[in-house]
Amino acid sequence: MIPLLCGLAANPALPADLLDRLTGLAGRVPDPDGELACALAERTDLTSGQVRALAANESAAIRLAHAGQLDPAGVDPLDRPPVALALLDEGLGLPEWARVLAAHPDRETRRQLASRPGLPLDVQETLAADPDVSVVAELGLWTTDPALAARLAAHPHAEVRMATALNEAVPSAALAALITGEGLAPALSCLVCDREEIPFTHDPHCPRRDCELPGGAACAGGHESTVHDTLQRAARNPATPTGVAAALAGHPSMLVRWALAERTDLPQELYARLAADPIPAVRLEVAGNPALGGPLIRAMAGDAARDAGVRRVLADHPNVPLDVLAELSRTVRLTGRPLPRVAAATPSELAELAASPHAAVRALAARSRSLSAEVRDALAGDPDAAVVACVAPHPGLSGVRLRAMVARHGVRVLARVAANPDASPALLTDLARHDPPVRRALREIAVHPNAPEAALLACLSEPRARADAARRPALSAPVLADLLAHGAPETAGAAAANPSLPRAAMAELLVRAEAEAEAGPDAGRTS
Repeated sequence: MIPLLCGLAANPALPADLLDRLTGLAGRVPDPDGELACALAERTDLTSGQVRALAANESAAIRLAHAGQLDPAGVDPLDRPPVALALLDEGLGLPEWARVLAAHPDRETRRQLASRPGLPLDVQETLAADPDVSVVAELGLWTTDPALAARLAAHPHAEVRMATALNEAVPSAALAALITGEGLAPALSCLVCDREEIPFTHDPHCPRRDCELPGGAACAGGHESTVHDTLQRAARNPATPTGVAAALAGHPSMLVRWALAERTDLPQELYARLAADPIPAVRLEVAGNPALGGPLIRAMAGDAARDAGVRRVLADHPNVPLDVLAELSRTVRLTGRPLPRVAAATPSELAELAASPHAAVRALAARSRSLSAEVRDALAGDPDAAVVACVAPHPGLSGVRLRAMVARHGVRVLARVAANPDASPALLTDLARHDPPVRRALREIAVHPNAPEAALLACLSEPRARADAARRPALSAPVLADLLAHGAPETAGAAAANPSLPRAAMAELLVRAEAEAEAGPDAGRTS
């Protein structure tokens, strides 16, 4: 019953009086996870009384808080810390709440508070002195106060330093010290030596259920694994001085070099060095870096030693030269979406790609949604099915051309034709009735705004399209009634959310749910 009621809760056409009855059912029907209350909390037409009723469920109260519908005056931060934190996130909590929560006995509450932006400085100082290092580390990650961030970057506990290394509010000199160690006293402890006799290396497959150390955590007196992770984070942090971070290009740890390759402020020579890294993950990171220049992209693409993954990432780069992209398209399999360089191509460049003797290059142009009508229609008649499939979703294609594509290339282009925004109801119906059925086409038709009921009925035969089809207003009342009675839970719930569902059917669902609520939990388990 709960999937049906959750669907009804999401129905935009639910009348106000039925919404009030449905809200009254939240907490009364068997619903251990509070799904109904949460679904109702997503609505924007709730009355103040309905909000108060739903807020009895904590998950729903958190959603209402984030939506700005919950009155802070009715929330006790000590009694309901997660709800109070949600209100603080939205700037709706009372000012004294942060001070109350900073002294809360629950460590997790204090840790979550430490991640909230805009905390008063006195609250941050309280959290910085917290006896639990995880709370201090969380503050180090999120504080925006440079002076406090600098202090935490030099904290005696290595865990706090590691967390703070990723914070962009940390002054550049403090971040540099985390890498070079200059002017920074050695850390006194880490999570490993806090809990184990050193030297100690944590087994990645540790059988202890109460163990919280990450796999591979190690300390031999120098807090080795935590220092290593600190280097990773500082290398990645854009506030770390470029020259200091660049010194890590030759670091023996692949993870440190990988983090460095994410930076967008390195000189091209350094990217070239990282592009020659023996580790594929580092090369892939470099290939996708938006700061990469055209000459280096050309060099990387022409290096036969580089794997297909690197070449595929280069094809998706906004700075890839068009001739390089054309060559890449012939050697690696690319996605069907428009690539950034193609999306930025001029009309003359697109025409040049469309005139290529190579189908893979013509397919590049066909992915663009900025084609002239002449080029678009020429590609629609291409002899290669892959090219036609790329251009098929392009708006502006006539129904005659869309049907001609299907007649010539059949199932190879059917799903892409079904995705065309100008596909007519008659065409979508014919595509949905294709024998044998094309599942991808049915999934496209199920969400197409032009799909009529006849096409949607065919979509109900495809498991991955049923729920989408059941939500469509084009379905008639008898079809919706059948889905409510006999559909799988997800499909029936989608039908209950359909705005075309008659009021009588909505009321009948509520009558059934109210009867179950009166009968008690045993009745709910058998429905």
